[in-house]
Amino acid sequence: MDQEFSPDRKTPLVSVVIPFLNGEQFLREAIESVFAQTYSHWELLLVDDGSSDASTQIAMRYAQQNGEKVRYLDHDGHLNRGVCASRNLGIRQARGELIALLDVDDVWLTEKLGRQVAILSAKPEAAMVYGPSQYWYSWPENRQEDCQSDFIPNLGVEPNRLIRPPTLLTLALESKAPTPCPSNILLRREIVDLVGGFEESFHGAHQLYEDQVFLAKVYLKAPVFVASECWDRYRQHPNSCVSVVTGAGQKYRTGLSYLRWLEGYLLAEGIKDREVWNALEKKRMRYRFPRLAPLLERAQHHVERIKKLVQPARGRTS
Repeated sequence: MDQEFSPDRKTPLVSVVIPFLNGEQFLREAIESVFAQTYSHWELLLVDDGSSDASTQIAMRYAQQNGEKVRYLDHDGHLNRGVCASRNLGIRQARGELIALLDVDDVWLTEKLGRQVAILSAKPEAAMVYGPSQYWYSWPENRQEDCQSDFIPNLGVEPNRLIRPPTLLTLALESKAPTPCPSNILLRREIVDLVGGFEESFHGAHQLYEDQVFLAKVYLKAPVFVASECWDRYRQHPNSCVSVVTGAGQKYRTGLSYLRWLEGYLLAEGIKDREVWNALEKKRMRYRFPRLAPLLERAQHHVERIKKLVQPARGRTS
């Protein structure tokens, strides 16, 4: 970790990246939520990941009607290369000092960019800001039979403060701080470049962990500001990437791939933090032995308690 993060204090242009694949049902609503922002100094990059439906024409129309404010991008040969490659394409073409991500099936609340830009301006050490997302079941035309109530999950950390590396990674591995929705985060361009963007090998079934992979790199490099405000609606529907990929046993198989990657990354970066490594080992145990893990964790807890009791006793007899 010989590089250090140093923030840019200029008045920011925000580059908004929306990757999409056959997203005609939701694309207009996502785009219009960008146009509805109270903060107007943004550009929008619509990245087509090989769509075969009307979403290509929808995106092209917005680009044609809005000049340099909105741009349409796709991969060579109109190929489908995955969300990580699509986000990276948008980021490479971005002109802004700040990068905002928006998934095609999510929407922003109108104050999203304005509030987050203000926070990063006030917190120059912060490389990224995020808050809780609304899990959105009540969106119009949702015909799920068992439609749940909307809710905002607990952040798992005390909000409205700067959290330094590698605390958020440790808490994520311990399942104490949920991974923020990509549509909620705002990043400085510098940190995205510093960590090398998104890992494009995490696609297909492994895209379930592509956010965790990217955020793990950020969490290890720079402070992150966690806010209490909700700025986006995370649409819940059966055709979402998470819903399609998640299946019996899939979580653990792909999770172990992520943990193998993380182990290699920690070694390559020379990370020696004991809490991170302990959290990684415990997470790997839970994923390898999902039924036995609770029993093993309780046994380990008792072993640690015995060690604490024995050590003072030994000290008194020496």
